[in-house]
Amino acid sequence: MRDEDESAAGAALLAWYDRAARVMPWRVGPAERAAGARPDPYRVWLSEVMLQQTTVAAVRDYFRRFTERWPRVEELAGAEDADVMAEWAGLGYYARARNLLKCARAVAQDHGGHFPDTADGLRALPGIGPYTAAAIASIAHDEPATVVDGNVERVVARLWAVETPLPVAKPELTALAARLTPRTRPGDHAQAMMDLGATICTPRKPVCALCPLRGFCAAAAQGVAETLPRKAPKPEKPTRAGFAYVALDPSGGVLLERRPDKGLLGGTLGFPGSDWVEAPHPNPPLTAEWIEAPAEVRHTFTHFHLRLRVMVARAEGEGFTPRAAFRPADLPTLMRKVWDAAQSAMTP
Repeated sequence: MRDEDESAAGAALLAWYDRAARVMPWRVGPAERAAGARPDPYRVWLSEVMLQQTTVAAVRDYFRRFTERWPRVEELAGAEDADVMAEWAGLGYYARARNLLKCARAVAQDHGGHFPDTADGLRALPGIGPYTAAAIASIAHDEPATVVDGNVERVVARLWAVETPLPVAKPELTALAARLTPRTRPGDHAQAMMDLGATICTPRKPVCALCPLRGFCAAAAQGVAETLPRKAPKPEKPTRAGFAYVALDPSGGVLLERRPDKGLLGGTLGFPGSDWVEAPHPNPPLTAEWIEAPAEVRHTFTHFHLRLRVMVARAEGEGFTPRAAFRPADLPTLMRKVWDAAQSAMTP
């Protein structure tokens, strides 16, 4: 694409965004921006962290609850870890929630409650990588930083008909995306690229007839848009197994534990269990008459599949959470599946 075509493509993209921008609870739309409204870096940061590996539809309610409960970064910084982890339950990738608290506290304690206004400054904060730093700097501070997520990678791969498969192509796609990033309205440009990838330049069946960049797109001209970007074959995920133990005391209290901060589901509340390995050994948390629930729990993490045998018992002892204080909704998705499986094995 020639320099003048890149400039024209950027202008066409922004004109489309001005008409078709998605309405998001964390976004200041193009009309509001034109009227002088400024995005809140806290809300931009929070939404970007939540949206990692997650869909917009899944994030909306979480974002609303977080911002109603903790409307400013200082309030989130002062929150109890357990309260934040409970609000995050079900959103997945729990290291994000732990880093969320670390970052909020660093901003509150070290920066007077103000996020740095450059990508370099933002990258120095806990849990903020190159993508999130660029997104906040661009959207909230108008820095012409290059923002590249999966949607942007797809748009750029098609615009230039990049045949190199991902993830090897990432540096090439980032360099090409930088050529499109304007010095004026860089935040709107970044969000326009994301919207285009999410609504028109979709992974399957892209709607090329409605695309504002069709006249600049090499893949559309060659009729290969749907085949790009190429992706290297993913290795088959291994399967691990384990035991989960659901114990109730005579009053209906539930035996729970908080997982270590490091590792999968770190810092979240859940049921005791064995290690997750290929051939797990039973490791009940207390002596009781354990019975196995009829159905096992199946769950998939990023790098492996998990199968859990759910064991249930009535028992007495220390460490039970009173039933009135137990909210299954506060558990991560895997542990909610364990709780649901245990119901069929429980006797009144």
